[in-house]
Amino acid sequence: MKNTTLYYTRTAQVLHWLMAIIFIAAWLIGFYSGNFLSYETDGSFKGDIITLHKNIATTIIFLVVIRIFWRYTHPAPSLPDSMSPMMKGLAHAGHLALYLMLLALPITGCLFSWSAGHPAPVLYLFNLPTLIEENYDVLEIVKPLHIYLSWGAGFLVVGHIAAALKHHFIDKDTVLTSMTRQPK
Repeated sequence: MKNTTLYYTRTAQVLHWLMAIIFIAAWLIGFYSGNFLSYETDGSFKGDIITLHKNIATTIIFLVVIRIFWRYTHPAPSLPDSMSPMMKGLAHAGHLALYLMLLALPITGCLFSWSAGHPAPVLYLFNLPTLIEENYDVLEIVKPLHIYLSWGAGFLVVGHIAAALKHHFIDKDTVLTSMTRQPK
């Protein structure tokens, strides 16, 4: 059955924008700490920045689980009829890829942290249970995996934003407004 609703629920919208802000902040902080800081010259400051990155990024694990549950119980609005079946398929594939990245990035981040012998903190409130002990063999795998996934996720997010803007300004359809407005 086709969903004829034009808008996402307010809960879906809040989760979307909250996760967008958290993801972009965590991505930028991770990029900054990984590319512009070194332990030799920045010492504890780099450690503080990485700790901030982890405290923010781990919240995505909880939010994405809530968001997937919400999406399953509250279907998304239908895509515009003006979109070709191929474009609709690509849109669905892009959304699935984003959800997978939003799970894979914090999971590989936690594995990266644990395998290096560090905790995976959440909002400076508690640490996630350590699921693996310090292990440099695992670290050699998950560190580059986390970095490559972060680049892939960054490109997906840029593509997602570009598609939303295209829908709004070029196609002049309801794709972007479905995530920003509610019916009157």
